[in-house]
Amino acid sequence: MRAQFVLSEIGVGLRRNLTMTFAVIVSVALSLALFGGALLMREQVSVMKDYWYDKVNVTIYLCNKNDAAAGGSCTKGAVTAQQKKEIEADLKKLDIVETVHYETADEAYKHYRDQYGDTALASIITPDQMQESFRVKLKDPEKYQVVATAFSGRAGVYSVVDQRGILENLFNMMRGMNVAALFVMGLMLVIALMLIVNTVRVSAFSRRRETGIMRLVGASSFYIQMPFIMEAAVAGLLGGVAACGMLLLGRYFLIDAGLNLAQSMPLVNFIGWDAVITVLPLVVVIGLLMPSLAAALALRKYLKV
Repeated sequence: MRAQFVLSEIGVGLRRNLTMTFAVIVSVALSLALFGGALLMREQVSVMKDYWYDKVNVTIYLCNKNDAAAGGSCTKGAVTAQQKKEIEADLKKLDIVETVHYETADEAYKHYRDQYGDTALASIITPDQMQESFRVKLKDPEKYQVVATAFSGRAGVYSVVDQRGILENLFNMMRGMNVAALFVMGLMLVIALMLIVNTVRVSAFSRRRETGIMRLVGASSFYIQMPFIMEAAVAGLLGGVAACGMLLLGRYFLIDAGLNLAQSMPLVNFIGWDAVITVLPLVVVIGLLMPSLAAALALRKYLKV
C-alpha cells in the first residue's frame, strides 16, 4: 500500500509540473551527452596517440654536398661513409631504439615524387638534392629527446626531426574541443540542478496540504520526502537514457553513416562501439543519482518535516 501511494504521488507530481519536468529531462540529457562525448573524445585522443605514435619515427637527416652553406655540423660537406657507420652503430646501442632503417638519397627522392609529384617544386628537385637519413623507431616515442640530444650537432648530421610533433597540433585541437565540451557540460549541469531545485520547490509548495496531513498522522520524514526525490530521479533517469541515445546516434551518424568518417578518413583509428557502450552505464547512473541528491538537498530547505 505504501509503495502504491509513493508511485501514485510520483505520477501526480510529474503531471502537475510537466513543463518543468520536461525542461529537467532536456537539460540533464544535454549535459550528460556532453559529459559522455567528452569522455569519448578523450578516449579517441588516447587511441589515436597509441595508434600513430607507434608508427611515427625519429628521422636523422644526414648532410649532403649542398648543405655546406647551411653551416653547423655540415660545414665540412656531405656525410662520409665512416660517419654513417658510426651513427648507425651508436643508434643500435641505445636501449630505447627498436629498429633503424637507412634511407638513401634515391629512395628519399622516390618517396618525395610519390607524395608531391604533382607540385611545381617536384619537377625541379633532383636526387642529389635529397638527404640520406636514418629512420629510427623508438620503443617509447616519448623519449625522442634522448636521440635528439645524442645526435643533434654531430658531424655529418643535418638535423634530427621527431615526426610525432606533426600530430601534436591535431591532438592539441582535440584536447581544446574536449575542454570546451566539458565547460558547456558544466554550464548545462548547473542549469539542470537549478531546474531540479526549482521543480522540487514548486512541487513541495503545491502539495503542502498533503504533506501537512501526512506529518499530523505521524508519517516519517523519509516517507514524506520519497515521492519528491523519486520524481527527480525519474526525470534524471529519462534524461540519462536520452543522453545514451544521443551518444549512440552520434557514433553511428558521425562514423558509420551520415558523415561516414570511417571511410572518408581511413587513416584515422576511430573508437569502436565497445568504448561507447562502456560509457553508457556511467551516464545512466549519474543521471539517476545527480537529480536525486539535488532534490534531497532542496527538500531540507523547502520541506520542513
